[in-house]
Formats: sequence, C-alpha cells, structure tokens
Amino acid sequence: MRKKDIICIICPIGCKITVSGEESRIDSMEGHTCKRGEGYAKDEFIHPVRILTSSVKVNNGKKQLIAVRSDKPVPKELLLECMEEIKRAEITAPIKCKDIVIKDILGTGINIVATGCDI
Repeated sequence: MRKKDIICIICPIGCKITVSGEESRIDSMEGHTCKRGEGYAKDEFIHPVRILTSSVKVNNGKKQLIAVRSDKPVPKELLLECMEEIKRAEITAPIKCKDIVIKDILGTGINIVATGCDI
C-alpha cells in the first residue's frame, strides 16, 4: 500500500490531502474539502503531470535564449528526459510566439512551443 501527502493547488485554501492505495487504485482519501480537490489529488496520485517550462538557445537572434513551454502537460516521470532534449535544442531566428520548437518530444505527442516575444 502506497501513501502520499498532497497539497492541493486548485484554490488558495491549499488542503493537505492524504491518499492511500496502489498503482491505479485509491483505497482512501482524507483532507479534501471539495470535489475539485478530490479530483486533483486523484490525478496527482495516479498519474502526475506538469506543464514544462524552460528556454532554448537561439542562433542569429536579438536574444540568446527564448522561453518555451509544453503545449500539454508532461508526465512527471518524463520531465528530466524532456529537459535533456530541450538542453540540446537550438533554433534559428526568426521565431514567433507559439512556433513549435520541438515537435512530439520523446514520442509523447507533446510539442515544445515558443512563448517568448518574437525574435
């Protein structure tokens, strides 16, 4: 049985939720005060994901780096691998906001897109 304490980030209350269970089964959950918090804790326990933000080197641009982010949440267990791929990436100016910098990172179907100003 796995037990995990989760601080809910859905609203400013920040409930401390304790979830117990196995892989994809939740046996008990305590501490949430609303359905949204319950849903957040369930997702965080079973399959945590994050929006990944970083920067990528720019060649021939006004700036040396451009801010980037994932266009969908990335599974938490892939964050470090994605960061390694982003670290190796370079892009040549001109670049516009929402341009795809890395398509389908690690075969996930998730794109890394530019969020910085036009360069």
